[in-house]
Amino acid sequence: MIHSLFLINSSGDIFLEKHWKSVVSRSVCDYFFEAQERATEAENVPPVIPTPHHYLLSVYRHKIFFVAVIQTEVPPLFVIEFLHRVVDTFQDYFGVCSEPMIKDNVVVVYEVLEEMLDNGFPLATESNILKELIKPPTILRTVVNTITGSTNVGNQLPTGQLSVVPWRRTGVKYTNNEAYFDVIEEIDAIIDKSGSTITAEIQGVIDACVKLTGMPDLTLSFMNPRLLDDVSFHPCVRFKRWESERILSFIPPDGNFRLLSYHVSAQNLVAIPVYVKHNISFRDSSSLGRFEITVGPKQTMGKTIEGVIILSQMPRGVLNMSLTPSQGTHTFDPVTKMLSWDVGKINPQKLPSLKGTMSLQAGASKPDENPTINLQFKIQQLAISGLKVNRLDMYGEKYKPFKGIKYMTKAGKFQVRT
Repeated sequence: MIHSLFLINSSGDIFLEKHWKSVVSRSVCDYFFEAQERATEAENVPPVIPTPHHYLLSVYRHKIFFVAVIQTEVPPLFVIEFLHRVVDTFQDYFGVCSEPMIKDNVVVVYEVLEEMLDNGFPLATESNILKELIKPPTILRTVVNTITGSTNVGNQLPTGQLSVVPWRRTGVKYTNNEAYFDVIEEIDAIIDKSGSTITAEIQGVIDACVKLTGMPDLTLSFMNPRLLDDVSFHPCVRFKRWESERILSFIPPDGNFRLLSYHVSAQNLVAIPVYVKHNISFRDSSSLGRFEITVGPKQTMGKTIEGVIILSQMPRGVLNMSLTPSQGTHTFDPVTKMLSWDVGKINPQKLPSLKGTMSLQAGASKPDENPTINLQFKIQQLAISGLKVNRLDMYGEKYKPFKGIKYMTKAGKFQVRT
């Protein structure tokens, strides 16, 4: 199974390594560095890299590559899912998963990795169980450990490990009982020059924060569950009930967890929430070009689009840009040729626009193609697929919990061609 794990930062330094079976030399990462050089962006590094004696499987998150080394054939998604679990666990333990934070808590990191894999096979990947085995670091605990020489390792086995619901510890007690669910959808789209949709799909997740006393049994139903396609569940969900009734029935883990992730790929179901009007032109004989873009809302059910940022990679022939935004701030880097416009909120009554001229290299032929525009945005209280939670019920406990559902749509890879 998994022999070793290497953590590599964006500048190509291996800052942490962990070996479970035999020690694999760092030189195996040379194959990974070669693939990284060939890829234009960090996200484009192949997730599976074969080498003469090993396979390298990697995920890229929080500007860190998590590279697993395996020697025999295994399902690659199995290893990739495990690597994502490692990242989520670090985030849960330390608040953020970053290189400085991992280096500051290196002892806890090694202890957690030791529990997550046993002889290279996944053992405890549930956050609840891990937190009972290895206590999360706090300032007080760190001071006590330094003085007394003790560690964060728990004194007894986790209670959930021995039950039929290993993801939930026993004897959970809260003064405030609450269950919050966040429906977060990310829209990936490519829009052509005329404004037609070439491709569009939605990646959605339902993240939960459940703090309930005892052993509650929850059911969550949707107004339109048929929208959900290619669904992936947390192990706590009873799959048979979902197949027959399209209802989520589960005993939730304690704390934060991802209940399910889903995919909506039917073109007719994906509403595009923004439009971009553009007029970008280069003249053959002139050393000046025209640049105009306007952004507006579309199919947002009256919700405000906020956090709008527009990025565009200009052609090499553009020396400089003289632009005036109607709102927000813009920057143009003459070295990387990257234009960035931080729009902020879109007011439908006064649409934000960015207009001006581009200075081109004298005597150079006009660029072969127009730049593409990449958008980032957020819409609160809207799931763009139209997914709506109908009701959340609790059984098995007498108290009444506080329940809350929040929706959010944000841009994934959202590109407009000009």
